[in-house]
Amino acid sequence: MSRVTTLFSILFSFIFITASSVSAADKKMEKKKVAPQVEIVTSMGKMTAELYPEKAPKTVENFLKYVDSKYYDGLIFHRVIKGFMIQGGGFDENMKKKKTSSPIPLEVKRGLSNVRGTLAMARTNDPNSATSQFFINHVNNQRLDSAYGGYAVFGKLVSGLDVVDKVASVSVGNKSGHQNVPKKSVTIKSIRRIKK
Repeated sequence: MSRVTTLFSILFSFIFITASSVSAADKKMEKKKVAPQVEIVTSMGKMTAELYPEKAPKTVENFLKYVDSKYYDGLIFHRVIKGFMIQGGGFDENMKKKKTSSPIPLEVKRGLSNVRGTLAMARTNDPNSATSQFFINHVNNQRLDSAYGGYAVFGKLVSGLDVVDKVASVSVGNKSGHQNVPKKSVTIKSIRRIKK
């Protein structure tokens, strides 16, 4: 075998190995799932949230079912406590409760924490009672990770924390037997998936 042939063989092998490596890297990137995002449009501004289906699969699936059915359109943030959280997804501006699907099981202790800007499911004293209502943490509320069984975090805002601050600062009072209701309704105009 001539020296030229040997050099050609080595060069060809190098190109083949490099191409194979690039191909494997490309396939790995394709397999890597991109976290779904939703845009939350309110009467006080827009927010974008990234969801975590790998860590809270049933919770994210449940939330997206409501999103895809346009369930949240026209509902309000009905419970607002500055320095704690803003909660919505269950009542209209007349404090009429909207019918929901069946409750889902609680998904906590999955490496997600109730820190500022995270989305978590609201529920009753029964840990497995979450349906449509969710809240956005206004501040770090790590105690909610375990309090009363914990509150399931399933996403986090990637933009719009200023909107949370604005909503958290509205004047609140009592209405229809509920406390901490904004005196002027903060409406959820829509929540939609962001197509990538």
